[in-house]
Amino acid sequence: MRIIAGIYRHRLIEYPLDQNITRPTKDRIRESIFNALGDIKGKVCLDLYAGSGSMGLESLSREAIFCYFSDNSYEAIKCIKNNIKTLQIPLNYVETCYLDDESMIDFLIKRKAKVDIVFIDPPYQKGRYQEIVERLLRSDILNPHHIIVIEADHKLDIAFPYKKMKEYKHGEILVYIYWY
Repeated sequence: MRIIAGIYRHRLIEYPLDQNITRPTKDRIRESIFNALGDIKGKVCLDLYAGSGSMGLESLSREAIFCYFSDNSYEAIKCIKNNIKTLQIPLNYVETCYLDDESMIDFLIKRKAKVDIVFIDPPYQKGRYQEIVERLLRSDILNPHHIIVIEADHKLDIAFPYKKMKEYKHGEILVYIYWY
């Protein structure tokens, strides 16, 4: 797997090989997502269910100023930290947390953190999409003009109070992008 564009373009990143731990977002899907997002320079990102960290790393490569990486797998966190080290990303651009989704949101609330873009790609069979987005909306960690990107393996029939939404299908994967 590689970084698609930006300052780390073409650099390889590792991912946990155990498919029970992670399911890395394919290059073409990441490219499609970031093309839809446009310029993210100066944004703060949250890579929830980070796995290899590919979404957050791609964001940093495209000049996001900070990324929080969260996963509840020790192997995934170890992999993310290795990728950060290999890419030589300054440590003041990242925070890597070995936390589940709810604990990560609580962590950000306590920090009074503000996030512009959230990537949500949970294990599909355990995807609590509606619950997580509602929790994010109640949390006050989202900046006023935030974006939420969701990957799923099935059509989502959920109601979010967003001004704009795009849906993309990549084989069996559906990608939803919500702009507030």
